[in-house]
Amino acid sequence: MSDSSPYLPTPAALSAVRDETPDIKTFRVQPEQVFDYRPGQFVMLSLWGFGEAPFSIASSRSDGDTMDFSIKRVGGFTEQMHLLQPGDEVGVRGPFGNGFDVEPARGANLVFVAGGIGLAPLRALIHEVLSRRQDFGQIVLLYGARTPADLVYRDELDRLRSRSDLRVQLTVDLGDGKWTGHVGVVPELIKKAPEDFTRWTAFVCGPPIMIRFTVQALLARGLEPGRIVTTLERQMQCGLGKCGHCYIGGKLVCADGPVFTWQQLQEMGAEP
Repeated sequence: MSDSSPYLPTPAALSAVRDETPDIKTFRVQPEQVFDYRPGQFVMLSLWGFGEAPFSIASSRSDGDTMDFSIKRVGGFTEQMHLLQPGDEVGVRGPFGNGFDVEPARGANLVFVAGGIGLAPLRALIHEVLSRRQDFGQIVLLYGARTPADLVYRDELDRLRSRSDLRVQLTVDLGDGKWTGHVGVVPELIKKAPEDFTRWTAFVCGPPIMIRFTVQALLARGLEPGRIVTTLERQMQCGLGKCGHCYIGGKLVCADGPVFTWQQLQEMGAEP
């Protein structure tokens, strides 16, 4: 990050607001000071008079000096976020957490598995990986949502599907009259995938129940627990490892996570 204090929010103007689904919007912010961050890290976004909350960064440094946040409307703070328009201001404090470390997977094949809004933190990593595409082998993205209307980044997904250097497959739990793609839960895509995932590295993000079943499907396909990377959701308040609110299994999610391998989560006695 810049030389600003992690205890104080940096003012940031909204440069764009995009509707993704009926209850998810992507906010592009331009902080007054440039942040240095890694995919998988998060920041505390603040609204004066309404407090602050943690959100994953949905962009990568390869995207430029702005930062994207895809936010689902689920409560009071996010309700206020969804009322904002370009030109409004928020506070950005961070970045926090360990982020995704893709260097151990350099030269390896990668599979990204996401459910719903869980594609947001993986989007940052996908952008980073594609900016250095020559460093990796095969790349597969498996993504699902409850309905076609709940799929985020639709235009971007179309562009990814048109590329010849990766495979993208989408699924929905419930189709509609226009949906011609796969219908079913995300783990089914893993079970039916033509790839041999044995020595691949997997990055998984989504609702807790989706993560658990996805990991079981990956393990059944031969992936080792140490090669399955996911995120742990715990209520984080300070982001600095001071309040202890996100302490679990000897770790502080805000400082030691939120990214962990499945092997680490087993050793911690924690599950998403």
